[in-house]
This record gives sequence, C-alpha cells and structure tokens, in this order.
Amino acid sequence: MLRRTLLQLLAGSGIALDGQVLGSVESMRRRMDDTLVSATVSPAMLDQWEESTIGFGRQYMNTAPLRLLCDVMLEFGAVRKAMERRQPVDLQERLCRMAAQLAGLSGMIMVNLGDHRLARSFFRTGRTAADETGDRALRAWVTAREALVPLYYGDPREALNLAKKSRDLAGQTPCAAQAMAPVVEARALAMMSGSGKKDVVDQAKRALSRARAAFSQMTAADQDDSTFGYTERQLYFHQGDALVKLGQAMEADLILEQALTKYGPTDWLDPTFIKFDRAQCKILEGDVDEALEIAQRTVSGLDEACRPDILMQRAHEVGKQVEVKAPGHPKLKTYMESLRSRSASTDDPVADRSGS
Repeated sequence: MLRRTLLQLLAGSGIALDGQVLGSVESMRRRMDDTLVSATVSPAMLDQWEESTIGFGRQYMNTAPLRLLCDVMLEFGAVRKAMERRQPVDLQERLCRMAAQLAGLSGMIMVNLGDHRLARSFFRTGRTAADETGDRALRAWVTAREALVPLYYGDPREALNLAKKSRDLAGQTPCAAQAMAPVVEARALAMMSGSGKKDVVDQAKRALSRARAAFSQMTAADQDDSTFGYTERQLYFHQGDALVKLGQAMEADLILEQALTKYGPTDWLDPTFIKFDRAQCKILEGDVDEALEIAQRTVSGLDEACRPDILMQRAHEVGKQVEVKAPGHPKLKTYMESLRSRSASTDDPVADRSGS
C-alpha cells in the first residue's frame, strides 16, 4: 500500500489521505512497538545469566570438564537466542560481555579436553563478542587465555606473540590480563630457549616481576576470581611452572609447594598440574624415584572423569623425561603401562580429535 501510494505521488497523481493509507502507517508503527517490546530481555533474566556465568567460572577448577562444558553450552545457547533480536544498547553490551566470557570459558574447557582447534574457534568467537563491548580488559583476557592453546600444544612463539598482544590490549588498565600476559611470556620464553641459559632466565624473571607488580594493582574481586580474574595461587603455580622450564628446580619446587597450600580440597585441575611440575623438579634434581612416586600417586588419585587429555599428556611428559634421565629405570615400565591403561579407559571422540 505505501509503495503504491509513493509511486502514484511520484507520477503526479492526486492521492487523498484515506483510511487505507493511514491504516498502513499505523500498522507499521504497531509492528515497531511489537519489535521493541518483544525483543527486550528483562534485567532480571540478564542478572540470572550473569550469575550463572560467574558460577561456571567458580566450577572450572573442581568440575569434570565434559560436565561443565554441557552446562556452559546450554547457557551459551540461551544468550545467543537473546542476541538474535534487537536489544537496547545497554542490554546488548551485557549480552556481548556474557557471550565473550562463555566463549572464552568454553575455549578453556576445550583445551583441557584436548581439542585445540575447537578451542581456538571459541576464542575467536570470544574476541568478536568482546570487541562489541569496547572493554579493553575483557579483550585482553580472551587473548591471554587463547595464548595458552599454543603454549600447551607446542608453539611457544605464537604463545609469546599472543601474550604481548594481550599486554598491549590491556594498556594501563589494571586487570587480570596485565598479570597473566607476562607469566605466559615467561613460560613461552623458557620453552623456546631451553633451560639454563642466563639471558633467557633473566628475561623470563623480569616478566615474572612485571606479573607480580601488575597483580598487586588488581582489584580484590579480580584477585578472587580464578577464571575471569587471576588469583594469587595461580600466580604461584604459573611462576613455578616457568621456573621448572627454565631449569631452576630448587626455586620452582619451593614456589610450587606454596601454591599447593593455597588450593582447597575440592580443587583438582591446577593442583594436578602442580604435582606433575614437582615431579619434573625431582627429575632435574636427579631424584627419579621420588619423581615417579609423585607422578604415579597423582595419576592414581584422579577420577575417571577428571583425566582430560591435557593432564595425561603432562603425565606422559614425566615418563619421557625419566626415560632420558634414567633409561631402563625399573619403575618406569610399570608407570607407563598404568598410563596406557588409564588413557584407554577414558578414550572419547573429543580426545581422539586432539591428534588429528
């Protein structure tokens, strides 16, 4: 009706403002009202989703990854459906923030499950959503978390580049990424240049010093959030991990021992990494028996649902290092056979894709 009226006006026809034209105008106005009303997500619903997102972050350390992934993806789907429709600017920004956080958390879980390709895809989605918020700290957090993918899967140079990018994104904004990024730098430097080189050790320790300084500037809320923030116990753990890779076994073991005391009895993910790092410290110190004992005890203490690919890789690394340090050690064969049997019992489609 409106198009026909416009064409007639352009042709010079005399058109009266009749009921049909007014009806069409009113119909368009009413549809806009319907769109505005129906597209609005209630603040109460957004509050609930934000609380759920924070809750998932708290569960990250003590929930089996596949179980947590299912919960996160259900919430992720609900947020996506809300974003399909037009929302007021303030609500849209909150939705984008949740999308970035949930995508980032999903990427973290996929790292643990061994699917680094899907992890990278989630982090790309997280970056896209974070860009929509204009929040430098959020964008830097997603990038710092993404840097762990190449760090754990054999490309420390890319991890170093992403860590520097995260640091640049954070700028002078006190946030979790300001502390996380230099720690990733230190760990990547250690992997790239091997242990014992004084220039690398000095460079990495300077990065760790920057991390400690940045941590002291973070808000109390960020220091208490192990997923979307960065906690003191994580700082100790990651410092110790970097020092192990630098060959600083004695200093690393002291820091890792401190880190373990800061985790609760229900936390299992980071403490398991820490125990494998301590086993590597013992190997560097020449105590192979103690290293194998720590590693065997750690693996045996994991429930079947809590043996993600990334942890089993770390367990195998300990075995390989023992083989180099003490080939033919009598306890090594038993340890490696126990790893193979446990890996076979936890095979699943997700883990299978990690090596494809």
